[in-house]
Amino acid sequence: MNQTLPHNPLTRFITDNENCWSIEQYQNHGGYQGFRKSLTQSQEQLLDTLKESNLRGRGGAGFPTGLKWSFVPRGDDAPSPRYLIVNADEMEPGTFKDRMLMEKTPHQIIEGLLIGAQTLGASIGYVFLRGDYYLAEERLTKALQECRDANLLGKNILGSGLDFDIHLHTSAGRYICGEETALINSMEGKRANPRAKPPFPQVAGLWGKPTIVNNVETFCNLPHIINFGPIWFKELGLNDDAGTKIFGVSGRVKRPGLWELPMGTPIREIIEQHAGGMCDGYTLKGFLPGGGSTDFLVTEHLDIPMDYDTIGKQGSRMGTGTIIILDDRYCPVAMVLNLIKFFAQESCGWCTPCRDGLPWAQVLLEKIERGEGEPEDITQLEELCRFAAPGNTFCALAPGAVEPLQSALKYFREDFEAHISQACCPFHDKKRQGIDEIGTPCIKGSGGDKYEQL
Repeated sequence: MNQTLPHNPLTRFITDNENCWSIEQYQNHGGYQGFRKSLTQSQEQLLDTLKESNLRGRGGAGFPTGLKWSFVPRGDDAPSPRYLIVNADEMEPGTFKDRMLMEKTPHQIIEGLLIGAQTLGASIGYVFLRGDYYLAEERLTKALQECRDANLLGKNILGSGLDFDIHLHTSAGRYICGEETALINSMEGKRANPRAKPPFPQVAGLWGKPTIVNNVETFCNLPHIINFGPIWFKELGLNDDAGTKIFGVSGRVKRPGLWELPMGTPIREIIEQHAGGMCDGYTLKGFLPGGGSTDFLVTEHLDIPMDYDTIGKQGSRMGTGTIIILDDRYCPVAMVLNLIKFFAQESCGWCTPCRDGLPWAQVLLEKIERGEGEPEDITQLEELCRFAAPGNTFCALAPGAVEPLQSALKYFREDFEAHISQACCPFHDKKRQGIDEIGTPCIKGSGGDKYEQL
């Protein structure tokens, strides 16, 4: 790889600049050069570049971005207007990477949208923002105005003939809005239920028009792919998955946070080197590799690379790439119960496995955690996971919700059985005397430890 080119394109100017969110600082570090370069290329050239780069969606599914964009009808007889939507409704438990990008580098998102508009002939863009990301809303609003003042948004942008504007749409706050068709329904003023597919949004999306919905981090990669080329982008990755990824770690580690690293970085390096390893006195028991809706992996998986295909072969998903740590002192039943409560609350109620299955899983887990569980409860939980598997539900919420449960039953089954045989939560019983080693009070009483992880 050419060493003069950046190896951390998404975050290279964030740590060095206090006002990295301003248009002045962004342009001082090469901002909008990718968009200016895109104005000299045809839609076909831009789409070919995106396909060649092998950029995969950074929201969790990992679908090839260029392939997804190629489904949008183009040409003079194509439906119009065409819409671009940034999915910034970041409500996946344990995930906070998009928040950092929106707060620190909003112009990177705008430039990605502008390149998308030039590529697909879109005229309107939206940023669908999680409602309680107040600082992100403030900085995006300011950045949009800066771009309008600089003729980077609006009519005849930079004299190119491109007309494109972006609107900020704050979400009412539901996890289901992260599903692209539920997001579109919400924007249309409807209940945020997923839609049947086909038709796919690329053909009939927002108000029945061609629409592309992609994650914040996905759009942030576009300026650098156009500016530095697809070959450079592919060489950033350590294996078949191209580019860099913003990985995160939360839980009982010494330095929880976010790092931009090559795709394929080993999990052990992320946890032990960048996150500083486990807090003193704690041992790694397991981890969710990509947010709260992914399957647990354990210590035997530490040396595998973080990429979509490899993680998939281990029975989990890379998801958002934000690792949630389970340590040896925290109850896995309580952790799974906390996640199931969240997903049960956030279900749109459209299909039976999700609407009725997740609340029943919560009931069974609460029963086990109180020390009232029976062996049959574990059997019922396993059956419920099968009922909520992919292909049995209308969207991916329920299959994702049961991933931590089904994998916890696989890797930590003895902990579930100990709750039943001992008629209590063994982890709660160990801390019955008050305060743990890092000074976090434990709430006494049935139900296990209820303190939040770091």
